Amino acid sequence: MAYILAIDDEEGILNIIKSALEKEGHNVTTISNPTCFPKDRYLKYDLILLDVMMPEIDGFSLCKKIRNLVDCPIIFLTAKTMEQDIVMGLSLGGDDYISKPFGISELRARVAAHLRREHREKQNAFSVSDVKFNIASKEAYYNEKLVPFTKSEYSICECLAINHGQVFSKERIYEKVFGVYGNSDTTAIVEHIKNIC
Repeated sequence: MAYILAIDDEEGILNIIKSALEKEGHNVTTISNPTCFPKDRYLKYDLILLDVMMPEIDGFSLCKKIRNLVDCPIIFLTAKTMEQDIVMGLSLGGDDYISKPFGISELRARVAAHLRREHREKQNAFSVSDVKFNIASKEAYYNEKLVPFTKSEYSICECLAINHGQVFSKERIYEKVFGVYGNSDTTAIVEHIKNIC
């Protein structure tokens, strides 16, 4: 189950979206006027469906306003299907585009695909303070900037981050990173940690 926010000025479309996605087991919140919706509330959703043409604030402007707050997928719903509109929406932080009128099957399939991708990414990444670790690519980012670790340095940092708050001897770190039968010695750990710091 995912928490989904649908924003559209047409109540009929909101009702269709709510009904279609709740049948898939999702919890769907609908709003027709996003100007009355507190910014911090956007943080609780796993995916946002956003109409582009609304009277109070257009979807592009709203996306620009909330994109830095949320890291969930934002899917635009719109009758504006010109290439420049699609490019504009994606460049402002949108993740996908569904053209109106849309089919229920397509809506469900696109939502499911984005939620699957988000789930995979969350399994492959974690953060400790301002450092984000990508387990799949073996990369670490500090304040969104790639840290140029060697393979061993990354492995040490990942090990310590996964076991955040625990104290390890250099022997224990060596064992966790290189295994019991590693072909180096524990002084290598000390040197790697000096380089990291």
